[in-house]
Amino acid sequence: MAKPVCIVAGVGPGNGAAFARRFTAEGYAVALLARTAAFSTKLAEALPGARAYACDVADAASVATAFDAVRKDLGEPEVLVYNAGSGVWGTIDDATPGDFESAWRINALGGFLASKQVIPAMKRAGRGSIVFVGATASRKGGPKSAAFSSAKGAQRNLAESMARALWPSGIHVALIVVDGVVDLPRTRQRMPDKPDSFFIKPDDVAEIGFRLTQQKPSAWSFEVEARPYGESW
Repeated sequence: MAKPVCIVAGVGPGNGAAFARRFTAEGYAVALLARTAAFSTKLAEALPGARAYACDVADAASVATAFDAVRKDLGEPEVLVYNAGSGVWGTIDDATPGDFESAWRINALGGFLASKQVIPAMKRAGRGSIVFVGATASRKGGPKSAAFSSAKGAQRNLAESMARALWPSGIHVALIVVDGVVDLPRTRQRMPDKPDSFFIKPDDVAEIGFRLTQQKPSAWSFEVEARPYGESW
């Protein structure tokens, strides 16, 4: 029997890798999408049934090529985790037009393009899950997040529009708002005085994502906030 397929778009050593591990542990064949495949290829070698694909989510042709390859190799995906998200920190004075466009293309346009690739098959099946990984900036614009918060806000609005349109078709669209600092070697190095409780664990974010895909349709969640218990909010 073929394994169910999960695509994780935006795979790095933090949340992306954690999502890949979590869904693999549940018996999924996982497609790991990243702009450069060096890290994801090595990760795929350690995960049974996983495969790595080079994909620039900001480029429509690259997205189409990658998703066609996934369908050919693994089958139609039942789950899409859209974890791609980056942006340059800076005020409106600091941010360039290129910074703004890049953040928007990765966070909003990429989510749009990837979702369009999986929705038709999910509609035919009458089921599926699309999980967006957002950020604090999804909900508010900080003074130094002119480009990033604009893009993450657009991503959240896209996800909400999709949820309202697709839930009746059996497709669960949801958003995880990651409110805090993800536990990575580089963030630990940058914040050496912070206690362990300060950081968000990628495996715990991935657990939320997996559980969202298991919810019953009578009580689906759209937006779930994830923050360390000591985070000030």
